Amino acid sequence: MTTTSTPLARLPLGCRVRDGEREPLARRVHREITHPYRSGFQRDRARIIHARAFRRLAGKTQVFTDRFSDHFRSRLTHTMEVAQIARTIANALGLNEDLTESLALVHDIGHPPFGHAGEHALDEALRQHGLSFDHNLHALRIVEYFEQRYVGFRGLNLTLGVREGIIKHSHDYSAAQHPELAEYFLDQRPPLEAQLIDLADEIAYLTADLDDGMEAGILRLDHVSEHVRIFEHFYVPVQKRYPEAAEKLVLNEALKSMLNALAGDLIEETLRRVSSAGITSLEEIRTAPGRLAAFSPEMEAQRMEAKSYLYENLYHCEDLVRDQREAARIIQTLFDAWVANPALIPPGHEMDIAEQGPARFVADYIAGMTDKFILKQHDLWQHSD
Repeated sequence: MTTTSTPLARLPLGCRVRDGEREPLARRVHREITHPYRSGFQRDRARIIHARAFRRLAGKTQVFTDRFSDHFRSRLTHTMEVAQIARTIANALGLNEDLTESLALVHDIGHPPFGHAGEHALDEALRQHGLSFDHNLHALRIVEYFEQRYVGFRGLNLTLGVREGIIKHSHDYSAAQHPELAEYFLDQRPPLEAQLIDLADEIAYLTADLDDGMEAGILRLDHVSEHVRIFEHFYVPVQKRYPEAAEKLVLNEALKSMLNALAGDLIEETLRRVSSAGITSLEEIRTAPGRLAAFSPEMEAQRMEAKSYLYENLYHCEDLVRDQREAARIIQTLFDAWVANPALIPPGHEMDIAEQGPARFVADYIAGMTDKFILKQHDLWQHSD
């Protein structure tokens, strides 16, 4: 697939000067001295990478738990792949690469252990107490409150642009339902940097999960080729060209081409939509009728076909469903035990429990755990009195 070689004009989407106080999206809650050689978004990227919550992503499930293999993606390696894809797309579109990369690196920081099964389990547990769990809202709480690295304030003191993107990169929130998010322009569209994160995420996990699914022996190469058109389009020519090559190498070539086609289409379609609408400023992006970052209709249909295939043949396969049920049971068991008796929680959290209430605190406590740590806590609980 051929992509345009002409990037979008440089749009005023973020910090273009050293003095971040002059740019609204580069402002922080707590004023800081301007760095001599790094922009605000470059500093945000570093703060995210050095955060404890970011490091813990290495121990959190993406699709497969580590009982399958050490070679499969973790939540951290998935995040790194999303960041690489997103930054490449931002560069092709002439967007702010540092803002884009920061958003990609932080987009999954609010996920609990055991992947989406853990998120669903925490949400169900909280709903019994009239609350809910949302990994985007939890990510905002992490960077604004839970991370403690600075003597002058709690949180990471990230720029407004990154905090807005954490909230709005995947969907829109209602101002009526979330008045606490009023500063994040809930009645407006997010910048293109934020809009493309969820789509880069889709590109990353569609190709990676096909790879890991076949590596695990759950998916078969011939079956994928038969039912996923975008994969078949690239797999067949590579197979014909290299009939003696190892199956794994042919698979790699097809997946690389599939990823490139998805990214190229996203670049072309986003450029087409922005250009056809005559948009030249962030203000016009914010007031557009809909989000402008998108796949073309034809590519969107193929993306949905691949996604549906993965749900039917991988995410809902018996091996993974068994792990998901066990994950939900462990989370529900510990949640119920700790809410009923907060004294079981290690000391030092009494003030937070009193301020937030046992249910919310316990959910936050569990959400910060890695897979191995929560399994250890469950084992200790089972062997306690």
